[in-house]
Amino acid sequence: MARAPRQNLIFDEGCADCGRRLAELPRPLPAVGDDFDWQLRDYDSFRRFLLQDLATRFPERQRWTPADLEIVLQENLAAVLDQLSDMLDRVASEATLETARHPASVRRLLQLIGYDALERARALGEPPFDRPPAADDPRDDIDRFDQYWLDNPQRMEAARRAGPRAIHRQRRCVTLEDYRLRLQEHPLVLQAQAWSRWCGAWEEVHVAVIVQGRRALDTRAPLPEADWQAVRDFHLEQGVPVPVNDIQLTVRGVLLDYLDAMRMAGQPIRLEAAVEVGLVIVLAIQVADNHFRSEVRQAVEQVLGTGPGGFFAPGRLQFGEDVFAGDLFEAVMALDGVENVCLERFKRMGRRFPDRTGAGRIELEGLEVAVCENDPARPERGHLSLRLRGGRAG
Repeated sequence: MARAPRQNLIFDEGCADCGRRLAELPRPLPAVGDDFDWQLRDYDSFRRFLLQDLATRFPERQRWTPADLEIVLQENLAAVLDQLSDMLDRVASEATLETARHPASVRRLLQLIGYDALERARALGEPPFDRPPAADDPRDDIDRFDQYWLDNPQRMEAARRAGPRAIHRQRRCVTLEDYRLRLQEHPLVLQAQAWSRWCGAWEEVHVAVIVQGRRALDTRAPLPEADWQAVRDFHLEQGVPVPVNDIQLTVRGVLLDYLDAMRMAGQPIRLEAAVEVGLVIVLAIQVADNHFRSEVRQAVEQVLGTGPGGFFAPGRLQFGEDVFAGDLFEAVMALDGVENVCLERFKRMGRRFPDRTGAGRIELEGLEVAVCENDPARPERGHLSLRLRGGRAG
C-alpha cells in the first residue's frame, strides 16, 4: 500500500533561516507484463495457460503426468481462479438492474430510480403482506419480501420492468394538455378540460371536470366502497397521499390534492364543475308491423339513455360539443323494428331557448355539456318524449 513520504528539513551551513525540505518518494510500481491473457474466465482456460507457462519455464522436461506435484498445484490454482472469476461475474451482474439476480440487489437498484417495490407491496396489501406473518416467524418485512421474490421470481421480473417504465413516463403537469390528461386518469373523473386565464399578475390554470356518477364537487359524503378502493389504489400507485373516506370527504378536495402533487411550483389551480345543459327531445317513431311498440320504446330509451353505451352516458359528450339531430337519427334507425323517425322538438330546457328542430343542431360552448336524463324527479336535467305509431300493441 502507498505510504506518506518521509520528509527531512535540511539547513545549509551559514544560514539558519534557509532550509530545504527533502522527501523520499516511494519507488514507482513495476510495469505489468503483457504475457497474461486477461480474457481467461474458466477452469479449462486457466489450466491450459498455467500448463503452457510450466512447459515454457522447464523446456528440458518432456513428460508431465497428472500425479506430478506441479500439475496438482496448477490444477488447484486453476480451480481457485475459476471460483474467483465466477465470484467477480456474480458481483458485477448485481450492479445493474438488467442482470441483477438477488432480490436485495434488484430492490435497492429500483430504489435508486425512485421505485420502492417493498413499500408499494406493503401499501397495496400485495403478497407477502396480504396476510399477517406467522407468530413464530422471526423474519422482518425485508427478509419476508426478499424470500417471496426468491420463491416467485416472476413477481421480481414484473417489478424489474415496472420500475423503469414508471420513471420514463412524464407525469408532471406543464401544459394545459397535461392537466387534462392527468385528471382524466383519475378514477373519479369522466371528462376534463383545462384552460388558462390571466388574473392581472400571473396566469391561473382552470380545470373543469365531469365527475363519476354525476357527484357534485363539494358534496360532503364518503365514497362508495368500489369507488373508494379505486381511488385508494390509484393514489398509492401515483405516490399521492390517500384521502380519508369519511363524512368530510369531497371530490374537490381529492382532486386538488392529486393535482397539487403534479402541478408546477407556484402555479395556482382553480377547479370547476361542468355546466350541464338539459335538452328537450320529442321523437315520433314509426314501428314495423312485426314488432311490439313496448320493445321498441325500451330499446330507444336505452340507446338514448344514460346507461353504458347510451347516447347521453356520462362522459361520452365532450365539453362544448354540439348535439346534432342526425346523430340521434343514426342511433335510433340502427335499431330493429324502427322504420322511420321524425324530430318534433329539439331544444334546450327553458322557455327562453328557441326550438332547433329546423336547424337540427343545438350549439354548446365553453364548459357546457348536454344531458338528457329523463328523470321526472329532476326535470331540469333533460326530458325525452317518444311517440310511437304502428307496430303491434303490447
